Amino acid sequence: MTSSPTPGLTRFNALDDGAATAELHEVCASSAWGGKLLAQRPFATTDALFSANESAMAELTAEDLAEAMSGHAPIGRPKPGDPTSAREQRGMAGASEELKNELLELNLAYQEKFGHVFLICATGATGAFMRDAVKVRIENSPEQERETARGELVKINKIRLTRLVEEGA
Repeated sequence: MTSSPTPGLTRFNALDDGAATAELHEVCASSAWGGKLLAQRPFATTDALFSANESAMAELTAEDLAEAMSGHAPIGRPKPGDPTSAREQRGMAGASEELKNELLELNLAYQEKFGHVFLICATGATGAFMRDAVKVRIENSPEQERETARGELVKINKIRLTRLVEEGA
């Protein structure tokens, strides 16, 4: 972990609030989450930024979580023209049509039960891993699943924040 600010973190800290808000929105669609991180700038280290992510995510209401999840494409169907979704869902690229169809059906059943997309940190995960995860998680209660999704969002946001402070230099 980083003990001093990276050039990308220094750049992010120096952005005006509007530009920083826009960059945070690309990381997470929750305006409450973005506001909490924005209020803590400047961050001395990337560890401090990651800690702020975890704290802000822990404080989100069910409505805030729904807003955060609304920014995510269903697994196997990245948003057209969205390189972030495509990169994060790369594990689906080699999936068979059978697996893609099975995941589509599971996604629809999950969404019907919980009212939001199946959210998993897909970076580095295979299509089979994600299919197996949705099969397990669809058995959760809404409360259990909300907390599981919250944990997945923490992981996704950390990956995206890392990219922001490393590639944003």
